Amino acid sequence: MRKKSLISMGLLVTALLALMLTGCKRKDKPAEGSETVQIALLMRNMNEQFLKDYAENVRKLATEKGVDLNVQDANNDMQAQLTQLDTLLNQGYRYFVIIPIDGQMSEQMNRAINERGGAAAYSNTPPTTEALKVGKNFFFASSPELIAGRFAGQIVADYFDKNPSMAPDKVVNMIHIQGALGHPAQINRQKGMEDGLNARGYTVVKIAEDTANWTPDQAQEKMSTWIGAHRGRFNVVVAQNDGMALGAIEAMIQNGLTKSDAGDGTSLTVPVIGYDATQEALNSMSQDKLYATVLQDSKAQSDVAFGIIYELASTGSVLGKTIAGLAPADAVTPEYPANDAAVIQQCYLVPYVPVTKENYRSLMK
Repeated sequence: MRKKSLISMGLLVTALLALMLTGCKRKDKPAEGSETVQIALLMRNMNEQFLKDYAENVRKLATEKGVDLNVQDANNDMQAQLTQLDTLLNQGYRYFVIIPIDGQMSEQMNRAINERGGAAAYSNTPPTTEALKVGKNFFFASSPELIAGRFAGQIVADYFDKNPSMAPDKVVNMIHIQGALGHPAQINRQKGMEDGLNARGYTVVKIAEDTANWTPDQAQEKMSTWIGAHRGRFNVVVAQNDGMALGAIEAMIQNGLTKSDAGDGTSLTVPVIGYDATQEALNSMSQDKLYATVLQDSKAQSDVAFGIIYELASTGSVLGKTIAGLAPADAVTPEYPANDAAVIQQCYLVPYVPVTKENYRSLMK
């Protein structure tokens, strides 16, 4: 009787172990059609409007596809984001959409994901080229920042071409509000803008330049200080995202830098240009405050990034496929990670679009 009990107990333990191992295997990669797909969204923060819009669209897509979505906000803390990734991997998540705090950490992140047989698509803050070389299951779905900068330079040049008295001798006396220093968008938007203006024959003089770390409040505070120090000396304000542009506009309004005639496209004494084309920015354009912006399409970027990961989680294959109407890049660009032919098929480049008085209404919700 004792021998039978021991045999029964052994069989029970074996069955439980088999069940546990089967469960772990299923969680690593669900069989197609047999389980809910699990995807995690890792966000550097949820404070910036572009990032809020991006996350909102991923949530919408996940609901439509019946995806179990786990959203994590790192609040600009790189160590927190790495801990979030590690925790999610230990919980069985294998598929990730990531806006990292620092793209230089992407290789470390990808190696951890790759060890578990997972995949990731990055937007906004690019991963390094070496990070994409970790495996063909890692992707970049975003927009080339140099092009955004060139569009901004084009907008400024077009304004002064139409209003030459505002820029005697084609000199642009600019207040320039930067994003987080060292961020690829800060570097490449600035370079593209300056190159674009120089190519049109304009000389750029920086009356004031500093970071406001992508935030409206910091931009408003700095702009108020600069108005006090440089009133009448600048003829344009360029901010590297719409939030900072709107902060600068608020400071200008509070300091009386407005006019009754908006015939040149703005009710402010000088034009203000931003980037991203958020709804708040488009509303400001409709009120003749913000002069122009450059669309960084949060919906298109998140459509593609989510689509890549959903396709991988569902079918196991995506390389070379058109996702959300966008094919992978077919030529290298000056910007990493799409500057290396070895990973170009892993890069989906969502185009930027200049947004002016001629087309902004078509983007308003």
